[in-house]
Amino acid sequence: MDLFSAQEVSKSFSNFKALSEVSISVPEGSVFGLLGPNGAGKTTLIRIINQITAPDSGTIWFEGRKMKADDIYRIGYLPEERGLYKKMKVGEQALYLGMLKGLSRKEAMRELKIWFEKFEIISWWDKKVMELSKGMQQKVQFICTVLHRPKLMIFDEPFTGFDPINVELMKQEILRMKKEGATIIFSTHNMESVEELCDHIALIDKSKKILDGPTLNIREKYKSNVFDVSYKGDFAKIEHEFGQKYSILAHDETGRTNSLKIQFLNGSTSGSLIKDLVEHVEIVSFNELIPSMNEVFIKVVKQNA
Repeated sequence: MDLFSAQEVSKSFSNFKALSEVSISVPEGSVFGLLGPNGAGKTTLIRIINQITAPDSGTIWFEGRKMKADDIYRIGYLPEERGLYKKMKVGEQALYLGMLKGLSRKEAMRELKIWFEKFEIISWWDKKVMELSKGMQQKVQFICTVLHRPKLMIFDEPFTGFDPINVELMKQEILRMKKEGATIIFSTHNMESVEELCDHIALIDKSKKILDGPTLNIREKYKSNVFDVSYKGDFAKIEHEFGQKYSILAHDETGRTNSLKIQFLNGSTSGSLIKDLVEHVEIVSFNELIPSMNEVFIKVVKQNA
C-alpha cells in the first residue's frame, strides 16, 4: 500500500516550469529516494507535499485519499536550509516545535527526554542554538523533525554538517524508524547513502520524472555484462583467444593473484565466459559488477540531456 502518492503534478513560477506532470508513489514503511540534479524540481515537490505551496494541476494523495490541510501534523520535514532560532535555548525551542506539531507539553517533554538521552545531548538543554556547532544544530533539528512520530518524514540532505560517526548514527536511526513503520522521503546527492537506505527511488531532471522503481531493480537494469575476475595463469592466452567474443577493460598482474575486468559482447553469456576462462586459467573469484547508483544517476541524466 502507498502511504503517499502524487499524480501528474505540475507547477510553474512565472515562465519557469518547475514540475511537469510528475507522478510518484511512496510505499508505506519504506525509504524513498527523491533524486535529481540541482534545479530539477525536487524542492518544489517537497514544498507541495508540505503544503507550503500548491500545485497548478495534479493530485496529492495521503493514505489512499486526497491530502487534507491537517495532514501536515502527520508529516515531519527536515529542510536543507536549517531553520532554528539562533537566540532561543535548545530545550525551549524543541519543546515549542513539538507542541506546534500537536503534542501536549507533557508528551513533548517525554519524547525530548528520550531523544536527548539517546544522542547524549542533555547538557545542551539550556544552551542557545547559536552556541552550537553546525553539526550539533543539525542533531537538534533532526530531533525536532521526528519528535511527534510523524507518519511521513521528509529529509532533505539530512547529513550535511555531520562527521562520519554522526552520519552513521543518523542512518541507523532512519533504518530503525522505518522498521517501526515510518515512511521516509529522502532527498540527497550522496548516492552511496541512497544505496544503503533507499528501497525505491524517483529521479527528476528538468522538471520531469525520468526514472523510478526499486533501487536494486534499477541497478540491475543498467548493468552492462562486466565481470571482475581473479585468476592464476597466463594472461597472454586470454588476450589472444578472447578478442572476438569479449572486451578486456582492465588487467592487473601486480597482486598475489591476477585480476581482470572483462565484458562479454553480443551472443556471449556469463556461462560461456566461465567455460572459456577455465580452459586457459585457474579462476579464484568471479563477480558480476552491478553499476552503483552514482553511475546510474550520471548515465541517465546525461542521456536525458
